[in-house]
Amino acid sequence: MKIAITGGAGFIGSVLAKRLKDDGHELVLIDLKKSEIFPDDSVIADIRDKEALTKALKGTGAIYHLAAEHRDDVSPLSLYTDVNVTGGQNVIDAAKAHNINRIIFTSSVAVYPLVPADPKKGSSEDHPPAPFNLYGQSKWDSEKTFEAWAKEDSARSLTMIRLVATFGPGNRGNIFTLMNQIASGRFIMIGDGHNRKSIAYVGNVAAFLHHALGLKAGTHLYNYADKPDLNMREFVASIRGALGYDGMGPQMPYALGLLGGSVFDVAAKITGKKFPISSIRIKKFCADTIVNADKLTETGFTAPYSLHDGLEEMIECEFQDKKQDHKKAA
Repeated sequence: MKIAITGGAGFIGSVLAKRLKDDGHELVLIDLKKSEIFPDDSVIADIRDKEALTKALKGTGAIYHLAAEHRDDVSPLSLYTDVNVTGGQNVIDAAKAHNINRIIFTSSVAVYPLVPADPKKGSSEDHPPAPFNLYGQSKWDSEKTFEAWAKEDSARSLTMIRLVATFGPGNRGNIFTLMNQIASGRFIMIGDGHNRKSIAYVGNVAAFLHHALGLKAGTHLYNYADKPDLNMREFVASIRGALGYDGMGPQMPYALGLLGGSVFDVAAKITGKKFPISSIRIKKFCADTIVNADKLTETGFTAPYSLHDGLEEMIECEFQDKKQDHKKAA
């Protein structure tokens, strides 16, 4: 099958592309840049450009829609709507133009409230969305447009996957930032660290996206997280241990950390600069960010890697030099 991936040159898209290639599929990788691993399959196009997107999708039998604007510090804020909502609608319009009946869309657990519906297991797919930020709202708005597309024709297959924070080699998201701060000795543990985080390893996410290609017609909605969840003390201690550090390192009470984040918020407004610390990032770091991913078992999917496997691989790939330095200094 000829399969299109928006965001195909990105972090998750690149790992998924390898899986699909190995399975014998022909690819069209749509992104703002060429894929480093499959440049000949790349089409440089912006999903906000409906004409270019429609041209790129001609002849494809399925679409993975991964492209999104997701940064916390995005400016202007209208990019969330322009890319995630309008861009998603452009994907739908292009699919209609070419009679493409299979779409797999990566949404986000940011559609749920910051405080989980079930403190012990986290929000499940039947919990009403209540986004706590503009990014989550844009993903929820986009989900509704894809659902409307699926309802128009019973032959259509829509799979929406609400992803948690995903990590792996090549990723430059929040988990990489955390690892980098710890590896550089700049990290301070804020709060008591008992809050839990649902996270996912990119190899497992790509495997589930591949698995979802075989789901039947209709609308399917799944949270994706690798279990069991880790609390922040376990997560930080695991990273520090792998890098050669002992213990938890410097720690700071939550109230003091939040105050510091607010100071950086003010500085950002005054200077127009972007800082790695903000009040929303402090709140997110110290909150329970967990989801219920029990529904995944209904699909027969089994994750090929453990979280430990994923963390070890990322540290080996991204921080090998710093890891060796710490061991020499120990």
